[in-house]
Amino acid sequence: MRNNGLHKCGAPVQIDLMPVKEIFAIADVRIPVKRKKTLDPGKVDNIAQDMLENGQTTPIRLRTGKTGGYVLIEGYHRLEALRALGEDKVEGYLVNARLH
Repeated sequence: MRNNGLHKCGAPVQIDLMPVKEIFAIADVRIPVKRKKTLDPGKVDNIAQDMLENGQTTPIRLRTGKTGGYVLIEGYHRLEALRALGEDKVEGYLVNARLH
């Protein structure tokens, strides 16, 4: 999230604010094709077991998709662990993705 502010010389600047944790529908999250190749089923199983005991402790990161919905930035294994547990919601942060 961004908030417009003013530099001491009066010029406008962008100020980054802390992202707010939100709840997202897993069905609305798209995984980029390159990320799908990195899935480790053993890691998903381990995370799912931990989530059964402790819940989701670390939110995922998403950006708004160009055609609606959201695109996963970080947290693929956490997302798939929740899906494997039959969950339909995920905690996450909506962030402004920057191109490198």
